[in-house]
Amino acid sequence: MKEHYDFSKMKGKKNPYLKYLKQPVTMRIDCDSVEYFKSLTEETGIPYQTLINLYLRDCAINHRKLQMQWSSQT
Repeated sequence: MKEHYDFSKMKGKKNPYLKYLKQPVTMRIDCDSVEYFKSLTEETGIPYQTLINLYLRDCAINHRKLQMQWSSQT
């Protein structure tokens, strides 16, 4: 292998797969939710992280919003 390569004449290309890359994030998810997706893993054979990602992607594509009301305490 050469010790030095001349990249000055190369034409740069933007990575065409850049928009398909996943961004690593840290989330705190309750145990019941994780167990639910893990149980789906046993049924489908799809890793639970992938199932969570697919569910969130579906929500984003379909513009689903959480309908939630907090109960007032008296």
